[in-house]
Amino acid sequence: MAAITLEIGENRWPVACRDGEEARLEQLGSMIADRWADAQRASGNTGTVQTLLLAALMLADDLADAKASARAPGETDALTAMAERLEELATRLEKSTASA
Repeated sequence: MAAITLEIGENRWPVACRDGEEARLEQLGSMIADRWADAQRASGNTGTVQTLLLAALMLADDLADAKASARAPGETDALTAMAERLEELATRLEKSTASA
């Protein structure tokens, strides 16, 4: 078992990891450190935990955007077509219920 220390903001965080994963963990830690200043401003300097939460939310937002843009163009078209068809069916159902 390996151990590294991540420096995020003015904090040092000891983290254990499997041997060979040190570089990857340092890379992930630097992603959080890169967001630290923005997260700290957004948190109003309310504390380390709040700042870490906001940094994590910023990274999660980036991940969600990346996943959304990674969809194949055909997949988006298919989802749009299905949504339109469901809307048509709902409209027809509403009309048939209203006329009954």
